[in-house]
Amino acid sequence: MRRGRAPAFLLGGGAALLLSLFWMPTLLPAASRLLLLPRALLSMASGSPPAQPSSASGSAYVPGSVSAAFVTCPNEKVAKEIARAMVEKRLAACVNLVPQITSIYEWKGEIEEDSEVLMMIKTQSSLVPALTDFVRSVHPYEVAEVIALPVEQGNPPYLQWVRQVTESAPDSSTAPL
Repeated sequence: MRRGRAPAFLLGGGAALLLSLFWMPTLLPAASRLLLLPRALLSMASGSPPAQPSSASGSAYVPGSVSAAFVTCPNEKVAKEIARAMVEKRLAACVNLVPQITSIYEWKGEIEEDSEVLMMIKTQSSLVPALTDFVRSVHPYEVAEVIALPVEQGNPPYLQWVRQVTESAPDSSTAPL
């Protein structure tokens, strides 16, 4: 037998593995759609439309109508006081406290490193300005961190719950400054 290069279709296991790593990512989206095919075919055969996710109230979630806001506090006592007041005022449906984070930042020309508590706040996006004003009024920092990100998707019943719990809060567009 002559020694030389094997034809491409006779690649060894290592080369085949390498080739599959390049092709697999392009095949995964198609494969995930194929997994949904039997359900779609069954619904077509029965004459009923495919089931769509729905929220508890029957209305679809509007992307971005709920936000996750983040605030850092110097300690757990301050974070709990602010969190409890936000929930009592219905500015937030839920606040999670993440203890013992380390923040490294520049402040007044110096690099600082502090142990803090992170507050993860779930609220209606329309309430973020009122929530920010409230945090600024009670927070001990000279410049309090308040960052809010709109929630594009999530568990519909949870997102509906966030909206229900915060519905009676004064809307920031009608609240006095």
